Amino acid sequence: MNKKSFGSRIVAAPYMVWAAIFIVVPLLIMAYFAFTDGSGNFTVDNFMQIARFKKAFALSIIYAVIATIITLLLAYPMAYYMTKLKISSQRMVMMLIMLPMWMNFLIRTYSWITILANTGLINKFLGLFGIGPLQLINTPGAVILGMVYDFIPYMILPIYTAMSKIDNSLLEAASDLGSNSWSRIRRVIMPLSLPGVISGITMVFVPSISTFYISQKLGGNKDMLIGDAIEYLFNTGPQYYNVASTLSLILMVMILVCTLIMNRFGDDEEVVV
Repeated sequence: MNKKSFGSRIVAAPYMVWAAIFIVVPLLIMAYFAFTDGSGNFTVDNFMQIARFKKAFALSIIYAVIATIITLLLAYPMAYYMTKLKISSQRMVMMLIMLPMWMNFLIRTYSWITILANTGLINKFLGLFGIGPLQLINTPGAVILGMVYDFIPYMILPIYTAMSKIDNSLLEAASDLGSNSWSRIRRVIMPLSLPGVISGITMVFVPSISTFYISQKLGGNKDMLIGDAIEYLFNTGPQYYNVASTLSLILMVMILVCTLIMNRFGDDEEVVV
């Protein structure tokens, strides 16, 4: 073993210990509870109860997909606009995007209640024109809005990073070959920014499909998502730990499969000018 290899292992040792304690061990505990009953005996009966939560799984996927699509549609032009600004302006916009992230996640979500409530800011404003009050809170739209608001920075940042690394000479070459603005975006910018898009989709879809606090506060618990079901089972009592762990394991596998599928589309593509 050479000194360089030994030094690399020493540097990586703290991370390996951290991963073992806070990633591997919790996963093993979750798998243990998923494949055992209350007495600790091996069983697969926990997986037979998944049918009770098929609606929660379906709603979680639907909400996460819709929130991810909306986030992408908002974040992509925003990231493109940022790359056209001066460096100082880019830093200012970046700070404004990150500023809400400095506040606690729960506070950011809870603040939407005062905005969307029947006596909230939006309905008070509409009331000045004799409109409302509209039912904005405790709706699927409010849940999706909360997801988009909380997770949109995770979409903007990787797309902006990918776009900012695009060599301007490629755009100049496209212009010299007769490409207009839309053609440059479609044939140069979009293919080269695809890795950032894939990363952003993953970073938004994963927390969206597993969220529970947003749906509780903005959805009024009308529709239980899979994150709500897992949180409810764990809080109900130790007798439900096994089923909750099974749901968590299935959700983790779903997220892993979706991530692998998305990564398949993240391979480098040839840029056609």
